[in-house]
Amino acid sequence: MIKECLQFLIEPAKNLKIHLKEPRRRTRWERQEPLSESQLFIMELARELTWICQKSDVLVHIWTGEDIWPPAMCRQFIKETASILQLMENTEVSLLTLTDLHVMNQDCGERLVCVTDDEGNDLGGPKRSIMDWSRRQRRRHPHGVWPGDSVLTVLGDVEMGWRKGHLPHLQPALELLIWVALLTHLDKELIPRLWLAQKLKSICEVTFDPDTAHSALLVSDDGKRMRCCVDSRPIPLSRCRFDGWMCVVATEGFTAGRHYWEVEVGERDWRLGVAKESARRNGFGSLDSGSGYLTLRLERGTRLTALTLPVTRLACSHLPHHVGLYLDYEQGQLSFYDTQRRAHIYTYCGTFTERLFPVFGTADIMRDMVIRPAALRWSCLCDGPCLF
Repeated sequence: MIKECLQFLIEPAKNLKIHLKEPRRRTRWERQEPLSESQLFIMELARELTWICQKSDVLVHIWTGEDIWPPAMCRQFIKETASILQLMENTEVSLLTLTDLHVMNQDCGERLVCVTDDEGNDLGGPKRSIMDWSRRQRRRHPHGVWPGDSVLTVLGDVEMGWRKGHLPHLQPALELLIWVALLTHLDKELIPRLWLAQKLKSICEVTFDPDTAHSALLVSDDGKRMRCCVDSRPIPLSRCRFDGWMCVVATEGFTAGRHYWEVEVGERDWRLGVAKESARRNGFGSLDSGSGYLTLRLERGTRLTALTLPVTRLACSHLPHHVGLYLDYEQGQLSFYDTQRRAHIYTYCGTFTERLFPVFGTADIMRDMVIRPAALRWSCLCDGPCLF
């Protein structure tokens, strides 16, 4: 009798759950239809990569239609990806075999072929290049490619940001997994860095703005070095200057585009990230994501945290000494990398609507914080001719 009563309650609940899900799914498709040929191509490419790369479940959101990209974004992605594959083709000819040239995996290519005909002449070639590449990858790696722990960490950050609504699309996940399939001959821990290097076609120049520096911070004449002083300097106060936390922002602010800069940090206390133009700089208020700051902070030489709400403690076996920051304004991403160990540290995901300034902080009186010149790019890691 009790079991029957429970069943009476359970069945309506199941039906309610189904009815709640169906309208959301139906609304999503009604809003997105009709899909362009480029959008369909991206969906099928994501499906193929789930076969090529292991642990690539994040792409399911793309090929099932949960994450539909704008048509212009799809077209740009197809063109950029085809260009990269063309460069790779020039360096991997020796890896191709006669079998690769004659044996065709129809299951892999049929779905992509069906969406290459009606888009126009400008994308027909790029689509076929991507299609041929995916066929070869399926043949070379019938059991899939293991992406590596660093890649999985980045993918987890991206998916979490997308689920929370902080990231509009999963384009970074698709990009990164393409690089996993491209660079199977390299150490998997290097792939996030190489992927980043491809994105960084121009590294921006960043300098400390002395007019915003705390009175205890001494900025060099060229704006590239900074150190904490024992005694504060007598300088005029203003709304633009930090008078609580020992911080400074950069002279340059960003409202669009992709930007990368590297900073040498000390071993005790430092802070790096970006600040919104409207973020408060006076007093000792929390410099966290709730107050317009997206930063990492090292405290007392042991505790590395992302100043989210609540604070995110970062487990690092080795504390970084050279930190690379990559800002993609349109994608709403700010990523931190340990450039010496070639490892991803953390990624903020959100939507940017105002000017962002690089922000820096240090309490180290023994060692300078240094913005590395743009010319000092990392050494190439390509096996053979450089791809970048």
